[in-house]
Amino acid sequence: MSPALEALMEGSRYPGKEEMKGGVMLEPFVHQVGGHSCVLRFGEQTICKPLIPREHQFYKSLPPEIRKFTPQYKGVVSVSFEEDEEGNLCLIAYPLHSDPTDIENKELLADGEPKNKLLKWGKKKPSALLDDRSRQSRKEDKSKSNREDKAEVLYYSLEKGNMVPQIKHNPWSLQCHQQHLQRMKENSKHRNQHKFILLENLTWRYRVPCVLDLKMGTRQHGDDASEEKKANQIRKCQQSTSSSIGVRLCGMQVYHSVTGQLIFMNKYHGRKLSLAGFKEALCQFFSDGRVLRRDLLSPVLQRLKEMRAVLEACESYRFFSSSLLVIYDGAPPPGPARPRPSRGGEEEDEEEDDEDEDDEEEGAYGGGRSQVRDVSGSGSPLVDVRMIDFAHTTCRDYGEDAVVHEGGDSGYIFGLQNLISILSQLEEHSND
Repeated sequence: MSPALEALMEGSRYPGKEEMKGGVMLEPFVHQVGGHSCVLRFGEQTICKPLIPREHQFYKSLPPEIRKFTPQYKGVVSVSFEEDEEGNLCLIAYPLHSDPTDIENKELLADGEPKNKLLKWGKKKPSALLDDRSRQSRKEDKSKSNREDKAEVLYYSLEKGNMVPQIKHNPWSLQCHQQHLQRMKENSKHRNQHKFILLENLTWRYRVPCVLDLKMGTRQHGDDASEEKKANQIRKCQQSTSSSIGVRLCGMQVYHSVTGQLIFMNKYHGRKLSLAGFKEALCQFFSDGRVLRRDLLSPVLQRLKEMRAVLEACESYRFFSSSLLVIYDGAPPPGPARPRPSRGGEEEDEEEDDEDEDDEEEGAYGGGRSQVRDVSGSGSPLVDVRMIDFAHTTCRDYGEDAVVHEGGDSGYIFGLQNLISILSQLEEHSND
């Protein structure tokens, strides 16, 4: 494995968890590239985020034809802000027993995790979210951290030997995480029980997840938005590609395996992009650093066309402020396996042991190791396209909504069609 890839993977390995009064200690989810809500890592295959009633309602009642385009819903947990035995502040998730309809959070069998996972996390020292060491580290790196927080685009070259930066997170994910922790800390004296929904971690299968977050639609404000909020969202759409093509970049992280370059873009940069700039960002996302990866474009286009057909038939649904996630593995494909020598000296045995250890630790950039396979058997790379963020979604089945829309979500479908057209053009040019 290249030093670049080792650095990328090394930065995301977490220490073990520890049982804390029957709860699960939550960790930052390092692959959040957009949005403002704090997303936390519950387990290898599960994330959680603050429960918003409208989004919760959507996940519990969404029609089967849409379900395959969204993350799997796994239930609800109660999250509290606590101190461990060393005085470190942590977020702890507990089963929510008050809602009998949310059985998934008690057993979590959907993603293959054990029934008693909430109680068994090993005996290792917990990884606190806001301990004294991390605060001291942030003080020491304050100038660097400030630059990263304010930067709209970050480029890291991971082929610099000892100069390799230790990339431990997407800067945007850490910013959202710290802001949310601070708000919860300030409110903990008055309220220390928060409901979070559990969702499928869409990145868990990938060793080095490349993630693109696209804000979809020509309108972002919900029907219940205040006049101030409505005006603010309209302005953002008018000043970005949302108004012209129904889609804008909301966040991105991509690793170019050929050049060893890691790129982060946040939503502020996405709002400023012209149509040409948006197309260039898509080129960067679907590139290995040298050429455009046509093998990624074909499955994405197929998925987008399937999604468009489904949404055109979804009567009265409006996905205001919803996003589209595109995810693939940026790690270079593994080379052919070397045959093991049948006999060898101590040095050879040590090398084999080292290789085995690397295989075990080569887990996802933020998760455990998993073999990425194409389930279709076509040999193409595993690529995922999902709809996320439904805090402002509405349809006629939401009885409390004053406004009932007719037909499909034309703004979202408009964005899908333009995205399909742009990616089709890229696919054609990749053949030149």
